[in-house]
Amino acid sequence: MKRWERRTTAGTLPRRLAVIVLIGLAALIPAYATADDALDARHLAERAELTLETFSQAPEMDAFRSLIRSAQGVFVAPQVLKGAFIIGAAGGSGVFVARDTLSGRWLGPAFYTLGEGSFGFQIGGSASEIVLLAMTQRGVSAFLESNIKLGADAGVAAGPYGMGAAASSANLSADILSFSRSKGLYGGISLDGAVVKTRSDWNNAYYGGITTPTDIFRKRITTSPQATGLLEEVAKLAGGGGPPAPSTPEEGQGPADVEKPAEGR
Repeated sequence: MKRWERRTTAGTLPRRLAVIVLIGLAALIPAYATADDALDARHLAERAELTLETFSQAPEMDAFRSLIRSAQGVFVAPQVLKGAFIIGAAGGSGVFVARDTLSGRWLGPAFYTLGEGSFGFQIGGSASEIVLLAMTQRGVSAFLESNIKLGADAGVAAGPYGMGAAASSANLSADILSFSRSKGLYGGISLDGAVVKTRSDWNNAYYGGITTPTDIFRKRITTSPQATGLLEEVAKLAGGGGPPAPSTPEEGQGPADVEKPAEGR
């Protein structure tokens, strides 16, 4: 009997040690994941800055340079991939910054995914850079939601492009205007029906705690020194100040002090 007990104890100890090790490793996984998310988010913001710089220097983007000065918010997806054999799909990650209605400074970024689906015979694939200009406060408010359907929660239209296109931009009334570059060619792009979703994991990792777009753009209670380059690039193109000093204004202040988009619109 005692021999059996000794064997049982000897066999149980390694299993217990294995369980303890596994629990310890499991506890480390969230920390590693958060570090990776923070790094990915920072790299995305840096790439978004480069995308804006590239767009602003293209001769055929005269209308873009004119319209961004009136924009209330700017969304940048440095790489949106598209391609499949039977069912085409597009998707990528992007950052959004918004102009504060009180100070005129730019706030953000917040992190999102951009996705859309299309049916058809699309052999091969392509990569595009996409910039969305939120021209109205309704367009900015849509980005406070966790899930946005362009064309429903906010009106979207392809932005004008080409030499002399700036003259035709005065009559545009969409909440959001979209621009793209693919294989070195610039143009407007139709994103009606595309879905933009908040990347909570990246927002939380980038700012070091649970952070929502409302915290960033409405309450203005969180900032990051890592955003300085991106915000200064936006301010250079669109006017207004760069990154604000940290502050804790009363709840309700900021660029989203307007009605939320009506359902189904």
